[in-house]
Amino acid sequence: MQTDVGSKKPLTAAQQAAKEPFLPLMRELARAYQAFCSYDEENIRHLGLTGPQFDVIATLGNTSGMMMGQLAEKTLVTKGTLTGIVDRLEQKGLVRREVPPNNRRCFKIVLTPEGEKLFEEVFPAHINRLKERFSQLSETEIQQITAALRRIREIF
Repeated sequence: MQTDVGSKKPLTAAQQAAKEPFLPLMRELARAYQAFCSYDEENIRHLGLTGPQFDVIATLGNTSGMMMGQLAEKTLVTKGTLTGIVDRLEQKGLVRREVPPNNRRCFKIVLTPEGEKLFEEVFPAHINRLKERFSQLSETEIQQITAALRRIREIF
């Protein structure tokens, strides 16, 4: 059992938990994600879109459309949440639902011409904005960070 350095009293379970060596990693991971989201969403908001809406537009770009399940998997959004996002994008005239002739029980989500135009205008600019930041990392650093994040994902 660990003891408090100054008083030699046994540490409580909460005090012991607070000393876990992976906690600084969790904090940095969360802070990195928050910093990225803040930077990323600042650029997206001026388009009149939310982050998840932009993610759907970016994911559908350069494709002939996707089924809801595939789109949910690629955007990391649940199908239930995705339905609302697609509804709002449809109201904005950026996507449409198509019923495939071979499976009338599901929908394929497709960018409209307006959605394609938006994608062609904003996606390259958005990627260039992100590139400004990520170019501060070497290719080796990008590979190492990618591998470390993949490893973290795998343990969960």
